Amino acid sequence: MGQECDCKLRLGGRSFTGRAQLETDFILFRGGERLPERLKVPLKDLTGVNANDGVLTFEFPGGLAALELGPQAEKWARKILNPPTLLEKLGVKPGLTIALEGAFGPDFSAQIEAQTGKPPKGKADVLFYAAAKTRDLARIPDLKSRLKPGGALWIVYPKGVSAIREAEVLESGRAAGLKDTKVVRFSDIHTALRFSLSAGPK
Repeated sequence: MGQECDCKLRLGGRSFTGRAQLETDFILFRGGERLPERLKVPLKDLTGVNANDGVLTFEFPGGLAALELGPQAEKWARKILNPPTLLEKLGVKPGLTIALEGAFGPDFSAQIEAQTGKPPKGKADVLFYAAAKTRDLARIPDLKSRLKPGGALWIVYPKGVSAIREAEVLESGRAAGLKDTKVVRFSDIHTALRFSLSAGPK
């Protein structure tokens, strides 16, 4: 989602000035000296969301909070209540040629094929690569050669494990001459990091 706004937060009978950020999976508010600790609320923990007169109110286990967002309030509410699908977050659209490399579940493969057709025999607009261990990253230069001009390579890897680290994924992609452009929560246990030859598909 990537929405940001300078605003006030009302929480627990107090008011704080800072910057709110709406991402795919959470709301984040960073305050100043009066709220040195950031407030991060996963969207899955929200039990109520409403926008009225420029104020976004939401309920979560920590209580009832209100963000004074002005014209952005209704837009944020719509995004929270109608979250994008995984394929939308990954930029998968009809008309793109999509290739998969590595061990993906049948559900994801079926979703890709239903949206874009069978994997191409030649170069792809977008290539998804499942990397389970650090040594799997050695294939990135070869995978890069299979992309069309302006194409994107998504590295999907398990998060929070010692077998492969985000820093290693970033370093390997950059070493291959790719630019990291986006991170997406792929599943409860996997992260997807996008690298592009240039601007890449949106």
